[in-house]
Amino acid sequence: MRKTEKTQSVSDIKDLFARSEAFFVTDYQGLNVADITVLRKNLRQKKVTFLVAKNTLIKIGASQAGVSGLDKYLKGPTAIAFAHEDAPAAAKVLYDSFKEKKLPRMKAFVVSEQLHTSENLEAFASLPTKDVLYAQVAAAVQAPLQELVNTMNGFFQPLVGSIEALAEKKKSAA
Repeated sequence: MRKTEKTQSVSDIKDLFARSEAFFVTDYQGLNVADITVLRKNLRQKKVTFLVAKNTLIKIGASQAGVSGLDKYLKGPTAIAFAHEDAPAAAKVLYDSFKEKKLPRMKAFVVSEQLHTSENLEAFASLPTKDVLYAQVAAAVQAPLQELVNTMNGFFQPLVGSIEALAEKKKSAA
């Protein structure tokens, strides 16, 4: 790889680190081309970039992006999954792949600038996705408002019925 290509690769890696909500450092050794293709396809559906690169280029790109603490995990074959939107969804894809094939092996992951070890992946993967969380928040906000509307409706329904009955009575008397 020429110096200009390395410089461009480091720049691309730095950009991926900077744009990502979370990233997962994995050891992809043992995955064949078909497995990696399926994994990349599943990750791409969740807007996740799966990058295989030299550890030295990853270290430089991470350093330039202000990411620290990864050096001890950047040994041996390394691939990084960069989650751009929904980190729990990316974790779920990686965790499901691990459950099925025992690969890729998770080294570490970073979410909201917090470094986590591979032992925490299952707990993180079990978190609901952003869409589910939004729906839960909307339901939590809507429930009290719906109860208020039902209470007010229960209060005014007899009043409206009485007024209508009185109007009918006056109409029939006239």
